[in-house]
Amino acid sequence: MVMDYGTGSELENPEALFNDVCKEDPWRIFRIMAEFVESFEEMSKHGPFITVFGSARTAPDHPEYLEAVKMGRLIVENGFDALTGGGPGIMEAVNKGAFEAKGESVGLNIKLPMEQTSNPYLTTSIDFRYFFIRKVNFLKYSKGVIAFPGGFGTMDEFFEAITLVQTKKIPPLKIVLVGQKFWQPAVEWFKNTLLRDEKISPEDMDFFNLVDSAEEAIDIMKTLEK
Repeated sequence: MVMDYGTGSELENPEALFNDVCKEDPWRIFRIMAEFVESFEEMSKHGPFITVFGSARTAPDHPEYLEAVKMGRLIVENGFDALTGGGPGIMEAVNKGAFEAKGESVGLNIKLPMEQTSNPYLTTSIDFRYFFIRKVNFLKYSKGVIAFPGGFGTMDEFFEAITLVQTKKIPPLKIVLVGQKFWQPAVEWFKNTLLRDEKISPEDMDFFNLVDSAEEAIDIMKTLEK
């Protein structure tokens, strides 16, 4: 399933997109509603999902890519559907593993001026105009979240998940970070700055797990009810 609500010209002119979004045209509400309704309708046909986030820039010969392929396969073999952002890099790797394991491999693609094109390993593809609707779909239908190393987008997605769990706006999720070398400095900053300065509570550090492999991540996900 592919939903296309834009002309494509906004990708070449971000300023025009900003001006467009700032207009208070009533029709925009209906477009937002339509994107919510159509994506919810399609997503409800699948699952339960494990959502995997990670960099779009990870090359196919990188160890993280190969581990993400394994992650996609293990997700399917353990009775879940794989959900990613639908693009290249880690997303492609997870979808590839799920696809090759003959499971459901779903991608929530976002229109971007760079990087993001749908990968060829999707059994279902949904295109989004709005980031916030896409992010709702990632978490609404997922039992767990796995984050591989990534950039700003991956950080945004991880912090959204952990914030919603912390504030009890969604049911508790299993959240796992894969790659200790990459994530450990961030975890240390959480402890040595956020926790030390009482910006978070000690129990907030229990909202996620840090592991090094797809096998360790899926072992945590196995405890979830399907």
